[in-house]
Order: sequence, then C-alpha cells, then structure tokens
Amino acid sequence: MAKWRQAVELALTDEEAEVLTALSRSRTEPASRVSRAAMLLAYLEQPSFFAVGQRLRVHHQTVQRCVERAVAYGALAALDDRPRPGREPVITPEAKAWLVSLACDKAKEHGYPHELWTTRLLARHAREHGPAAGHECLARLVQGTVCKLLGQEAIKPHKVRYYLENRDAAFEQKMAEVLCVYREVDVLKKAPARSKKRGKPVAIVSCDEKPGIQAIATTAPDLPPEPGIHATFARDHEYKRHGTLSLLAGIDLLTGKVHALVRDRHRSREFIEFLKLLDAAYPASTAIKLILDNHSAHISRETRAWLDTRPAGRFGFTFTPKHGSWLNLIEGFFSKFARSVLRHIRVTSKHELKGRIMAGIDDVNRHPVIHTWSYKLVDAA
Repeated sequence: MAKWRQAVELALTDEEAEVLTALSRSRTEPASRVSRAAMLLAYLEQPSFFAVGQRLRVHHQTVQRCVERAVAYGALAALDDRPRPGREPVITPEAKAWLVSLACDKAKEHGYPHELWTTRLLARHAREHGPAAGHECLARLVQGTVCKLLGQEAIKPHKVRYYLENRDAAFEQKMAEVLCVYREVDVLKKAPARSKKRGKPVAIVSCDEKPGIQAIATTAPDLPPEPGIHATFARDHEYKRHGTLSLLAGIDLLTGKVHALVRDRHRSREFIEFLKLLDAAYPASTAIKLILDNHSAHISRETRAWLDTRPAGRFGFTFTPKHGSWLNLIEGFFSKFARSVLRHIRVTSKHELKGRIMAGIDDVNRHPVIHTWSYKLVDAA
C-alpha cells in the first residue's frame, strides 16, 4: 500500500512573507516567480500539496518540489530555477572576443562597400575568416547568434549615435558672458520701477535668423474633417514649391515684444536692415544689447561699417560660443513659432507666406510673453 505523503513543515520570517506577498501580486515579475510565491503562501495557510495544487490549478508534485526547495535553500531562493548543467558552449570566449573586436571596426575597414556592419554581413565575415584566425567554432555562425553575442556586450555596430565636438576653446567663457546678460535681465525685471529710471535705459534683445521657411502650395484643396467619417484634414500628397524665405527676429527679454523682418535671404544687408528696425524701435538714449550667434553677417565689414555710424554705446553684441546657439533664448521662440504658426502651412506664393508670418508675429505681440532663462543661471560669474 502506498505511503501517505507527509506534510513538510515550512517556516517563513515576516520579511520573507512580505516579499512573497508582494511578488504574488506583481504584474511585472516573471510568471514562474509569481506562481511559486503564491504556492508558498498558500501552503503556509494550508499545508497540503494536493489542496494547494487544486486551489492554484497546478500539479501537486509541482507544489511539493517548490516547498521542498524552500525548506532546503530558503523561500526566496526557491522562486528561481535551479542551475542546470546544460550543454558546453560551442563558441569559445576567445572567439567571442574576436567577434566583438571585429564589430567595433567599420565594415569598410575590412574591404566591404558598407560603412557599418549589418548582423548578417558580420556573421558571413566571421564564417569566412573566423577559422583562418584560429576560431573554428565560428565556421557555422548564424545571424541570430551574432545578435545574441553582441547583445550580451551591449554593442550595436549597425547604429550611429551623433555627438557634437566642442570646437570652441573659449566655450565656458563665452557661455558665462551670455549667462551674465541673462542675469542682468533678471536683475532689471526685479528692480523697482523708480530704479529703472536711473542711469541709461537698456534694451536687451535675443535675436537670430530662421532661414529656409518653405512657401509650399497644395495642388488640390484640403478636405475638412467629417464627424464619424474623417477625423482629420485630408491633404493631397503632391505639392508645389514657390521658394523660401528667411525670418530675422529678435525678442525683447524685458517686454516680450518680438521685432521681425522677413526677407528672401539673410546676408549682411538684411541684418543691417534689421538693426535699423531696432534702432527705430527704441529711443536714442537707450542702449541696445544683442545676443547673437556667430553668423558671418553679424561680424561682416558691412555690418561693422554701419555700426560705426551709430553713437557710441548704442549697440552692444554678446556672441554665443560656437555650437552653442542653444544658449540663445530666441531659439525657443522659433521652435514654438514653427510648431504653431508654421505647422502644416500652405500658401499660394512667397508674398502670402510673408504676410502669414508677419500676422503671426503681430498675434504674438498682442499678448507678449516675457521669456526667462533659468538653466545654469546661478553659475554665471
């Protein structure tokens, strides 16, 4: 006669019981760990393999093995599979190192027309050249194994991640100068109105150009949305180009007003025209400080010659460092303008596009927003 199964005595600490309870309710843990945690908790309430198996709809021997492992190795250790001997790895560590080193090269360096490796090309190259390099185990290497081996080393040789080289030796110094201007703006904003009247008045303008605004026309009328039929506007894929325009703009950091000029190009003559616009917008006694990038029109001979005709101290330029245009607040305005006014815009001519842009600027100036730079402002000297 078969012997009745003896109940195994399982004891859990409060901490173990708390961890098992959390695991049994988890939606992110592996299903095997969740199931085993539930088995141990159920067995703790009712020490019967058969009853727990019926309750959780698993075989009673599965419950028995889980409980016995918990008794032998601990409750938390019983949640994971025990290590199995498995098959000896076919690909040697030396072969893996050779393959990873190969993946860190460019494919063109090994005679291929490809710039970078694909996993299929890398597997083929390893099959053809691996045995000659002393790695016979790579003779039958397949693409899936290459993906697995490179994944273990977190290497993705088929992808390119771009970065920007710092080519301005005085980057930190120029950044501090820009931040000091923003600090001056912050001080002027917080100063009482009476103190602003003392001394020479100052206007601080963040300005830049947004070139290449395309004047694109539709070749068929847009179809409006229809409730229950079409949720969005429908637009024909074909379009017609009418050329491009450049927006020269500057935002007054104290008032939020935007000064703008739309022209076909953005050379020195257009920049001088923009400076004349600013010159006419402020009283003669106001010092106009501009935050600019390093565009050639900002430092050209024509620009300097025109600035020499103005009174001393009328204009002052602060340049952002090379590849540091993100320090210029006007970039945020351009981004917002492109995502609102210029988004999906279609016009019949460049003249219409110019009118739409200037109308957008007028709309902004009806409700001006005073922009504030806060990032790294505390680091300004």
